[in-house]
Amino acid sequence: MSGFFLSNKPKRKKKNVDSKIFSKKKVSDSRTLRNGSQFDINTDSESESDKEDINSNINSSDEETAQEKRLRLAKEYLVQLENEERENRQDISDGEDAVGERLQKDVLEKQGNFQRKIAEKCICPDEDAIKIFSGHKLSLTCLCISPDDKMIFSGSKDCSIIKWDIQTGTKEGKIPSGHSQAESSDNHGHVGHIFAIAISSDGQYLASGGQDKLIRIWNPCNLKHIHTFKGHRDAVTGLAFRQGYNQLFSASKDRTIKIWSLDEMAFVDTLFGHEDGITAIDSMKYEQAVSSGGRDTSVRLWKVVTESQLVFNGSCGSIDCLRMINEKSFVSGSDDGSLSLWAITKKKPLCTVSKAHQPTADNIDAPRESWITSLATVRNTDLIASGSSDSAIRFWRCENGIKSLSPLFTLPAVGFVNSLAFSSDGSFLVAGMGQEHRLGRWWRLKSAKNCIFVVPITRTMDKS
Repeated sequence: MSGFFLSNKPKRKKKNVDSKIFSKKKVSDSRTLRNGSQFDINTDSESESDKEDINSNINSSDEETAQEKRLRLAKEYLVQLENEERENRQDISDGEDAVGERLQKDVLEKQGNFQRKIAEKCICPDEDAIKIFSGHKLSLTCLCISPDDKMIFSGSKDCSIIKWDIQTGTKEGKIPSGHSQAESSDNHGHVGHIFAIAISSDGQYLASGGQDKLIRIWNPCNLKHIHTFKGHRDAVTGLAFRQGYNQLFSASKDRTIKIWSLDEMAFVDTLFGHEDGITAIDSMKYEQAVSSGGRDTSVRLWKVVTESQLVFNGSCGSIDCLRMINEKSFVSGSDDGSLSLWAITKKKPLCTVSKAHQPTADNIDAPRESWITSLATVRNTDLIASGSSDSAIRFWRCENGIKSLSPLFTLPAVGFVNSLAFSSDGSFLVAGMGQEHRLGRWWRLKSAKNCIFVVPITRTMDKS
């Protein structure tokens, strides 16, 4: 019988040469070289180089084992965690096990069970405290916040991308439209409406996609073009980086999801399953993504490692937006005005709030149907924000272990709230406003402004 077998037995290492072998026996030799000269070899009078070679062989047996290496790395990791906790928290007492709490938090977060309760401490901010950034000529469609919470990157129907300083509200840079004739021939700007924008968790890459079916990768620092991904057959409607990795998920109206590696700047795989154009996608630490299929009224969880997908049946309307709360829960919004809370272990929503957004009577220009156009979550907490065309941003609280939703407060915001994003610590919310819906021109709100709202989230414990 022929075959190839792998043995589990470890290979025996060759024994190192012991210097005592040479001391037992004296060897003298006289050898003749090709030119006729002779040289003597005498082990009693070894050269310095020979001694170094022997010592190096002896020392090689003292290398740390795999178990010792794991123990050393574990100790170094614990010291690193302790230093990080002491830097982040100044109130740590000598008896407090900050490292233990951090490790427990990491385990719960990985399991999808960690949740900080911050919603009950949040109160409606004053309208005077809201910052407004204006710069785009047409409706804003998407935005994202840098990992250090200092910069905003916004995309618009005017095909441009603007980088903003959150503190000052100034423009730090701009990627103009590809139609711009004033720019040089190497202008890599989009030539269609920009529908999606995302930044990697290490702040190294900025990705944008839109109506031109392309995904462009930029340097967030100087906004220089790095690469262009081609492959989608229709508009790119959603982008999401895997947290902690340079792996990018893209969603498109062509009903597919594509995976890209930015480390190699290469295409990885295509995921099929949705029966209509995909409207949104989101991802966290696991190698998986959640996407909404718009008119196919489904949400799908894609597990890349096992090459499988879970199908969740939604409402009767088109599911236009979604955001992950943690690794096991997410929230979605539909064009019928319903807001749904999901767990990956259930095919049906755990909770649905019908007509979550309703237009006010004094807003004559507002459409009769208040589609939910955007969502934002503070990851691993109970705070959610939703946007629509009813001239309001509504805040929600997850209750009963992320099984139900209750309203917190409402903030006036005239126009289509096409994009929402919380800062990493939930201290402020950024809203991308527009006169039109980000994916079409069904209505136009003339009284709205194409701008960015920066909303500080006030908490009761923060008030002096």
